[in-house]
Amino acid sequence: MVTGTAVEVVMPQMGVSVSEGTITRWLKSEGDAVAADEPLLEISTDKVDTEVPCPADGVLARILVGEGETVAVGTALATIVPPGGETPPAPSPAAAPAAEAPAVAPPVAERELAPASGDGENGQGEGRAFVSPVVARIAAEHGVDVSRVPGTGRGGRVTKKDILAHVESGAPEAAAPAPPSETPPAEPPPHLAPPERALAPPATPAQPAAAETLPGETIEPLSVMRRAIAEHMTRSVQTSAHVTCVFEIDMSRVVAIRERRKREYEERHGVRLTYLPFICRAIVDALGTWPRLNAEIRGDTIVTKRFVNLGVAVALDDGKGLIVPVIRNAEEKNLLGLARSIADLAERARTKRLSPDEVRGGTFTITNPGGFGAIMGTPIINQPQVGIIDVEAIVKRPVVVTDEHGNDAIAIRPVMNLSLSYDHRLVDGAYAAPFMRDIRTSLETWEEEAY
Repeated sequence: MVTGTAVEVVMPQMGVSVSEGTITRWLKSEGDAVAADEPLLEISTDKVDTEVPCPADGVLARILVGEGETVAVGTALATIVPPGGETPPAPSPAAAPAAEAPAVAPPVAERELAPASGDGENGQGEGRAFVSPVVARIAAEHGVDVSRVPGTGRGGRVTKKDILAHVESGAPEAAAPAPPSETPPAEPPPHLAPPERALAPPATPAQPAAAETLPGETIEPLSVMRRAIAEHMTRSVQTSAHVTCVFEIDMSRVVAIRERRKREYEERHGVRLTYLPFICRAIVDALGTWPRLNAEIRGDTIVTKRFVNLGVAVALDDGKGLIVPVIRNAEEKNLLGLARSIADLAERARTKRLSPDEVRGGTFTITNPGGFGAIMGTPIINQPQVGIIDVEAIVKRPVVVTDEHGNDAIAIRPVMNLSLSYDHRLVDGAYAAPFMRDIRTSLETWEEEAY
């Protein structure tokens, strides 16, 4: 947004379902020269971490939102002026961004949680009268009165960071006074302890306060991404009836074909050929035969998809998190198309250049801890899907092989385990096992010219 000669940097719209973002790091400081399209700051949403490019050449004159603050889409984050230009005055709290004032009446949850309008206290004014939908939801879930939470946002607004810190601190909420007409419940006679008290377990030793640091410990807050992962994985375990089955697969044919084709892929197509495209193609083909693994439970109904949006989990550097970009309409892609899509999405996930819409809408997911040497896993289903496959390492093992005459022999083969976790509410073992059998058959009898 341009204001006179100054350019305003605003919180971008990072997908149709994303209403706010958190500033995780400023890559420039006030007074630094900046160039158009160079990374200016990093933001985090409940969908993805990404970099925000600089909108224009100039000087970063003023940073309006600090690191760790969560603000709504459209909020001004910084001001850029031309070299030698005059830095515009900082906005006063009274003239706080119009974007924070809702254009229409807020939802019921927000109206119930918002303090009454008026002059306000502590210089917070009307800025405290509006909270974002995310803050309202967290407050409602934990029974928190937002008017009692100190706000660190602009104009005293309560941010997502504020409400989470308040919940984690265990600060008690003031009980609402009983109406005058109500009579307090009678206390039980002193010689009759309530059943709950009589059956209560013995008290355990008090634990250290959350803010206390013991020798040898370090404390750091959970990132927005880690919070989202924690909530999503916990909800999945509480929602789906997880069952895992494991198939052992002889990868001899795939290994041989990859060895013959990998140079061609690099020199002719500019993409590295890994084992993952082969596995993805076999999974997509099997989903066409066993469609209930490409479905979801929606209320009391089963929604089966005729398309395959294949999620491929990508681990970020230094254990910072996991992101699952989606290959849309994977059933339409051949081996080369899958290889290109996997390489592109993985590279942009690690360099924080994915949009939230690129991690939405998956119908089935694969995760690949085998790249780190894992040989067995029980993956957690990515809701609202009903299946996820864990791709394990290819290792050489002695196996029994049978020749065309029925003679058995021991041979060394490259073997891989595939672990399927499925939702037993919808999928039974008699359905999941044939699905895995078909994947194994595809990989063990791969026809080189078929793809």
